[in-house]
Amino acid sequence: MKAIGLKEIERIFTVTEPLGLSREAVVIRLRTATPGALRILKDGKLEIVVDSAIDFEEWIKRLEPEIRRLLSPEPG
Repeated sequence: MKAIGLKEIERIFTVTEPLGLSREAVVIRLRTATPGALRILKDGKLEIVVDSAIDFEEWIKRLEPEIRRLLSPEPG
């Protein structure tokens, strides 16, 4: 998959919204990349780049734990 569409965007929002992330707080890149990426932008928004090397259904299963890991402060 080289680009994502509305169907995939809606699926991503079904993962991010229960985590308390509003749609305005999430930036979903329309182009996929290898590897994909999750990062916090300077403005505090979560940027999501879907990994083109992984089947979307497999990738979306990994999204919630990856977001939780990114947003969790490290103990220490």
